[in-house]
Amino acid sequence: MALPARSFQSWRAAVAPGESNAALCRRTGIKRSTLAQQIVRGKVSEITVVRVARAYGKNPVEALSDFEEYADLLSGPWRPTTAELISQVSYVCILKMILARATQEGPAGPEGPDLAGFGHGNAIRSWFEAVDPGDLRQRLSAKSGVAPQNISAQLSAGRLAPELAVEAARIAGVSLPGGLVAIGLVTPDEAGWPQGGQEQALASLSDSELVLLARDRLDYLGKIMKKLEHDNENELTLLENLG
Repeated sequence: MALPARSFQSWRAAVAPGESNAALCRRTGIKRSTLAQQIVRGKVSEITVVRVARAYGKNPVEALSDFEEYADLLSGPWRPTTAELISQVSYVCILKMILARATQEGPAGPEGPDLAGFGHGNAIRSWFEAVDPGDLRQRLSAKSGVAPQNISAQLSAGRLAPELAVEAARIAGVSLPGGLVAIGLVTPDEAGWPQGGQEQALASLSDSELVLLARDRLDYLGKIMKKLEHDNENELTLLENLG
């Protein structure tokens, strides 16, 4: 979607009064050419708003809600569901929890072992599937005008446009900032997610639920790795044929 440049200019004038484009870019780390191109095109990306908000001490979620396109971002449920929290936990963290239970290592409290520091390459798709009531792709397509296969292609590529993430959350009836967390636009803290919420949600699962969750995550990871290996083999074969 991106945001109207005129709205951005009005917003930034209120957030950073008197700041020139050069000063704003130095403070945010945004390239001057990038900002200039966005303004000339009349569309400013959401990440630009987020970076400006952070640089000037404003919560990014609240900043986006200042724009008409995201005016309802702070309305509705704010706390993520347990399924959303678990969707953002990597398979490495799940295996750590299983191992900690099996060996009785780590604290006995709800936090369990330290699960921080691991990236989750399938976070967007996992979140989408966690909030999907069963027909989310079709309803999101009808609402946004984006074809279901294009939505699936974005999810398979590990991305989802911010407006689609928020619209998906609207349709699913979950916290609107949750989609922005899943796509990496804002952090869990910025979206008001509870401290240690992911660890506690994972700790609430039974041993069998943990194992089945790990199985599903590893099964998907295996399919991705197999596809990559197949693609690499095809590339090598092509190079060999080219001599």
